[in-house]
Amino acid sequence: MSSTTPQTPQKRGILKSLGLIYEYIRPVMPRMIIGALSALGATIVALVIPVVMRALVDGPLMNNDPSEVWPFGLLILGLGLAEAGCILLRRFMVTQPSTAIEATMRNSLYAKLQRLPVAFHDRWQSGQLLSRAVQDLGRLRRFLAFGAIMFLVNMLTIVIGIGVLIYWSPLLGAVFVLVNAPILWITFKFERKYWGAARLSLDQTGDLATTVEQSVHGIRVLKAFGRGPHALEGFTKQATDLRHTEIRKAQLDATLWAWLTFIPLTSYAVCLFLGVWLVSIDALTVGQLAAFFATAVVLTFPIESIGFLYAFAIEAANASVRFREVMDGVETIRDPEEPKTIEHPRGRLEFRDVHFRYQDARPEERDLVNGATLAIEPGETMALIGITGSGKTTLTAFPTRLYDVTEGQVLLDGVDVRDLQLTELRTRIAMAFEDATLFSRSVRENVLLGASSDSEALVDRSLAIAQAGFVRDLPNSLETEIGEEGLSLSGGQRQRLALARAVAAEPDVLVLDDPLSALDVETEALVEEALRSVLASTTALIVAHRPSTVQLADRVALMRDGKIDDVGTHSELLARNEHYRYVISSLEEEERNRKAIR
Repeated sequence: MSSTTPQTPQKRGILKSLGLIYEYIRPVMPRMIIGALSALGATIVALVIPVVMRALVDGPLMNNDPSEVWPFGLLILGLGLAEAGCILLRRFMVTQPSTAIEATMRNSLYAKLQRLPVAFHDRWQSGQLLSRAVQDLGRLRRFLAFGAIMFLVNMLTIVIGIGVLIYWSPLLGAVFVLVNAPILWITFKFERKYWGAARLSLDQTGDLATTVEQSVHGIRVLKAFGRGPHALEGFTKQATDLRHTEIRKAQLDATLWAWLTFIPLTSYAVCLFLGVWLVSIDALTVGQLAAFFATAVVLTFPIESIGFLYAFAIEAANASVRFREVMDGVETIRDPEEPKTIEHPRGRLEFRDVHFRYQDARPEERDLVNGATLAIEPGETMALIGITGSGKTTLTAFPTRLYDVTEGQVLLDGVDVRDLQLTELRTRIAMAFEDATLFSRSVRENVLLGASSDSEALVDRSLAIAQAGFVRDLPNSLETEIGEEGLSLSGGQRQRLALARAVAAEPDVLVLDDPLSALDVETEALVEEALRSVLASTTALIVAHRPSTVQLADRVALMRDGKIDDVGTHSELLARNEHYRYVISSLEEEERNRKAIR
């Protein structure tokens, strides 16, 4: 079990595990059943062929009558064509439903990931989620399209075939069953060992995907610090661990295959000696013996296939469990059952005795946000300032419900944000983060991500306020595709586009978490000047890490130890609050150092 997965899986049976995805299989069950019946029909046809062969041997061949051979040959040819037709029908009936199941499950998984709270994503590594969405669902599709039906049909084939063997000769049939009986015990032991190895392999694959993703995203840092070889060492260890697990799986599978090959062949040898003796004493005809072994040959593949089909079933069952682990994630942040609405939006934002602590916080630790109370009036710009760790960024996550407060209330125009539908809430409040995240889409699509219209005037205005005119010089202007996470742009360019995106949303409340940190002094001044036109009519909460950002605000809130320590204008706080003077002097020193470096 990978340590990166937030929960310890419990071993279930194969059927119980696959039953976890029955809701996705149920709509296409009729076609799957027809496919299974087609496969069963092919098997029954294959079992009829030995009956024809017995009649052929005991009839024309024993009577040395070549003229009677042709009808039997044509009948066997017809049965072969019927078997091929059944196999073709099976593939036709199951291919489309299995791909539909995979697509539906993948869409459901993605939708679930969008609904799950940020706290869920904090605990799960992206590679684990990616491996579930791609690798695990692909494995389930292949099992449903081939493995499940073949497993079922082969089991039925073995049961029916044993019945036919006993029909030809009760004694030989009983011996065949008795010699092959140890396969059940061997298979049981295989399942116990293979289940854990299969689960470990899937989890290790997710860890490996996470490492690759992190290395690609952090390639600049790895190169800058010359840590490529170190990263390779870590990756190689993970890849080696996965290789060892795969070898372990292959060893278990090979051992099962060996027994599934050796035991049936042994049973054939025993039955052959016994059968020849029975023929010699006239207890069995040559035709019956030929039919017995023709039937036994039909059972060869079903018996040998138990190995890889059983392993396939175990891996699919593990994939089903891993899929359900995500789908069972609790949506702690969701729309209220009886939502309220804001009839006369004004943009007043209030934090009322707000507390917050993470679920994994130790009992002796204080709340990260520990009773913060703050009111921001409509159209007012409030700067939020404080030393590192005071809770500023955490406080900004509450208005849009990226996290829900553990105590207290966050009110928008007098309505608790938890009583509003998420779509309405996140339309009225927009955010821009210090760590600007862009998507692999065009510049226009990134800017209009949260906008209610796609007018050219809105795009132009938003870009102008964010001083993001550089996009006009890109190869395809606003239609230029931005690289993954915007890494093809500089940090300042990404921040300006993220700010433009927040402005384009035209919210009642704008929450900015130090959105200008990557800008140079000149650009910052231009952005701040342009922002004044937006902030004049929009309620804004700005986390300030620069003295110049404080100048944008009508008032300043000083946060200390998870609480709002003081609120007032910049000059008022300078005059009366020693801690505020300390914070401002620290910011001014950082600003001087930053300018000196540049």
